[in-house]
Amino acid sequence: MNVSGERPMGAETIQVAVSGDNTRVVVLPEDAVKSALDVEAPAQAGYLPRSASGVFIGRETELSALRDSLTGGGSAAVVQPQRTPAQTISGLGGVGKSALALHYATRYRSHYTLIWWITADSPESILTSLTGITQRLCPHTAQTLEPDQRAAWAITWLQVHPDWLLIFDNVENPAHLGPYLGTLSRGHHLATSRRATGWQALAPVVSLGLLPPDKATDLLCTIAFPGATVDSRQREAAKRLAHDLGYLPLALEQAGAYAHRTGIDLDTYRAHLALVLDENRDAPSPEQTIARIWDHTLNAITDRDPLAVTLLQAMAWLAPDNIPRTLLEPLAPHTIALNNALGELHAYNMIAFTTDRQSITVHRLVQTVLRTRTPAQPPTDDTKPTAPGRTEAEQAVRNALPSTYQDLSPDDIAAWERLLPHILALAETTPKDRSSSADTADTYYQAAQYLYHQGRDAHTITLRRQTLAQDKEVLGDAHPRTLTSRNNLASAYLAVGDLGRAIPLMETTLAQRVQVLGDTHPDTLISRSNLASAYQAAGDLGRAIPLMETTLAQRVKLLGDTHPDTLISRGNLASAYLAVGDLGRAIPLMEATLAQRVQALGDTHPKTLISRNNLASAYQAAGDLDRAIPLMETTLTQRVQVLGDTHPDTLISRSNLANAYHTAGDLGQAIPLMETTLAQCVQVLGDTHPDTLISRSNLASAYHTAGDLGQAIPLMETTLAQSVQVLGDTHPDTLISRSNLASAYYAAGDLGRAIPLMETTLAQRVELLGDTHPDTVSIGRDLAYARKATATVQQPATATSTTSIDQQPTSERPG
Repeated sequence: MNVSGERPMGAETIQVAVSGDNTRVVVLPEDAVKSALDVEAPAQAGYLPRSASGVFIGRETELSALRDSLTGGGSAAVVQPQRTPAQTISGLGGVGKSALALHYATRYRSHYTLIWWITADSPESILTSLTGITQRLCPHTAQTLEPDQRAAWAITWLQVHPDWLLIFDNVENPAHLGPYLGTLSRGHHLATSRRATGWQALAPVVSLGLLPPDKATDLLCTIAFPGATVDSRQREAAKRLAHDLGYLPLALEQAGAYAHRTGIDLDTYRAHLALVLDENRDAPSPEQTIARIWDHTLNAITDRDPLAVTLLQAMAWLAPDNIPRTLLEPLAPHTIALNNALGELHAYNMIAFTTDRQSITVHRLVQTVLRTRTPAQPPTDDTKPTAPGRTEAEQAVRNALPSTYQDLSPDDIAAWERLLPHILALAETTPKDRSSSADTADTYYQAAQYLYHQGRDAHTITLRRQTLAQDKEVLGDAHPRTLTSRNNLASAYLAVGDLGRAIPLMETTLAQRVQVLGDTHPDTLISRSNLASAYQAAGDLGRAIPLMETTLAQRVKLLGDTHPDTLISRGNLASAYLAVGDLGRAIPLMEATLAQRVQALGDTHPKTLISRNNLASAYQAAGDLDRAIPLMETTLTQRVQVLGDTHPDTLISRSNLANAYHTAGDLGQAIPLMETTLAQCVQVLGDTHPDTLISRSNLASAYHTAGDLGQAIPLMETTLAQSVQVLGDTHPDTLISRSNLASAYYAAGDLGRAIPLMETTLAQRVELLGDTHPDTVSIGRDLAYARKATATVQQPATATSTTSIDQQPTSERPG
């Protein structure tokens, strides 16, 4: 996620790539760019949660290690649980990672212009947290921007202002931090994570173990007897209880809060917990320890305020951070009762408040244990068991839903963004033995549609899956509404590139829509078009082309020759013809599609640019570089102007132009352009995105042509391994990578590796493309040369990103 390019920024409209669960390019208007450059952070600006207990003891060594990591020449550090063979809580929560990060931020507050706490358990939650920076530093601008634009503003601000600290809490996947550590370099990054691996190339690790016995005893005494002098008897009791709680900070804090709140003697509390263990017995897990504590804590809270327990059980099913008070209001009879109940939970260290006390945080381990409690009501013949708090959480979210997911005001968007983490948490924690209610499934559907209309379809999979399950159960497998839900789930899988799930689901949906709706119903045509595009994305052109031909014929008949959907079908079919080397049909179809799109949409519409790009690639494939290169140069210029310098389609154009220069023998222009494109693809799309693989393959081929096998062969080996992993062993681009590597081995005189690789590639191309396809003929010729060892192999092939799949829109389901 970064501002496009490395050039100095001025106050102009720019494009920023934001990469949550899927990369999208965001345009920042001129006034927003100017404010990002000019606005300074006010004194003490930032956002930090509050500690539940407010007590921090026994981590001075780790604090020093953190400070040394961040100021000793580095800019990032990671806090994670200590991993040792004897560590019984390895990788689990409750050890105090977040508390250490919070205390570091508090102690060194004066050293930073801005400190911002980021919930980092998913890429989208990182983006949501970043939007808060914009709202804090430039609230007037924030009101005028979409959520992705607010995140882009924050990224821009962080890139041009120094001396800030970002704290990424609870990172689930180290790769999610790559876009930030790589491009935001003017401040410090601090992450907490349970993950033990994946950090070596990103940041040094500070391991956090259990508290030493004496520090654990100090922590327990400080919380249980605040401000009092602790006598030797009390300290010995605290020492025994700390041992039985495994020196786990979270357990110590909550046990101490219980003792302080109820006034119970620590030895009596310890006896009630029944946690005395034999020396030869393994220590309990954190979950077991916390569960035993709560059996007493929850009983005590229930006696004082039953509403508090209801609220806590509901919050167990929501996202752990930033639970708005307003979300919980429907669960309380009035505001005073809500405030009293939350105060009771806070007194027992069961929750923490944000600085403004308008939102609540619940520890993830607290939630984990609460969600596995015994159902509140035993099931009957007509009902399924309901876990405590689940119904209340669903009710609270339903009551907070905005009225629509389209044509939204800034306030509507803000409401959706506040609510989304909690809707997603509900969907992700649905008990396996219980499907969602109809009302809750409708909540998931509306949230998914909001995300889709925001260009974030890749983030809807869990929501789509839950909606489909409910529709199947209530309406049946072939009801039109169920078919729409299945289509939408398949589209979400396609959006994240999961063809293994997308294609079977699309096949099922198409067959059912033909049966239920008829062969030419608009929804049937959408399914047929999407399935054909998915086949093409998988490299299965033998199935893609007939389906595209059928869809195009049907759309011409039903919708007319120039309908936008007809143009989508015509463009996709032409691209498929090009992919199989049928230039006689591809080029005329592309020329017709381009002319129609220019007339219908204008000369620089993104879809017109897709058609122009594809036609230029077809000219190149036909060997007509005199027409291909000028058309590619024009398309690249237009895409930079319309879409921005690092938009994925711009990267495709730059890659194609560099490839055409290579084909024309102009390596002086080709190689620098390829190197730039590859760097941008890695930065914007990721290291293994299909377009990145194409850029890497083309650069390796150019190195080969230039005689630089020392750079070419390692790059080709990397590309082939990644293509097999990402695209599959027989994808057309994988075959190109295998062929190129074989040619490079041959050029290096390594026939022992070259010939078997050529034989494998030839067999696969004959099976997939036929024995007359140009690529099949080329590798066959190279193999013959290699076997005879009497001639030089041909110039290596290059893969070209020629098409963008014009996927049909996600369907609105019938009422």
